[in-house]
Amino acid sequence: MALDSTPTERPLRRDAERNRQRILDAAAVVFAERGLRGSHDDIAREAGVGVGTVYRRFPDKEQLIDALFEDRMAEMLRVADEALAMADPWDGFVHFLTRCQEFQSADRGLKELMLSAEHGAERVARAREQIAPLIQTLLTRAQEAGAIRDDVTLTDLPLIQVAVGAVTDATRDVSPEAWRRTLTIVLDGLRPARHTTRPLDAPPLPLEQLDAAMQAGAGAAVRPGRAPLPS
Repeated sequence: MALDSTPTERPLRRDAERNRQRILDAAAVVFAERGLRGSHDDIAREAGVGVGTVYRRFPDKEQLIDALFEDRMAEMLRVADEALAMADPWDGFVHFLTRCQEFQSADRGLKELMLSAEHGAERVARAREQIAPLIQTLLTRAQEAGAIRDDVTLTDLPLIQVAVGAVTDATRDVSPEAWRRTLTIVLDGLRPARHTTRPLDAPPLPLEQLDAAMQAGAGAAVRPGRAPLPS
């Protein structure tokens, strides 16, 4: 009997691991597209498994969020290291802010996590403690190189993310890359010498797209559960 049990158990374990990874991949898609309101039912449909399978692997949605958040923070830490390795301090600073905004633009769930007062505040606080010293180093070395005005502080940067993120939300359906133009304008505002400006990375919105974006932005502004990043 013992000999017969091993071939049965191993495929079951492999199937369970495949299902777990399939669920995590599906949750990444659901949260990125729909934000943290994505449900177990949504994830089960995306994964092509029964909702009972999702609940068995992850009874609490926060467990799914935990697993995915760790992956996203690892990506952001890797980008910070890339930015610090760049020879030009200004290029490194721009690289980091742009890549972070790309992450949040593509992943609604990540953006909601970073700004939420509801989901895993302690988890997010720990992650910020990890990455804040790297961001401070990026900012300080750019200031020491004369690339950023001296009165900019670390706590200004999350507010820039919030502002550009609001543009992302408002223009997502009419001009998904419009936030790049806004970020470039903001970045030039951080420079001590205003004549050294960068080309704008996206075209201006036509009036009809602007109207649609303003309406979308007004709707986003009244959604509950958002809070600014703590200092």
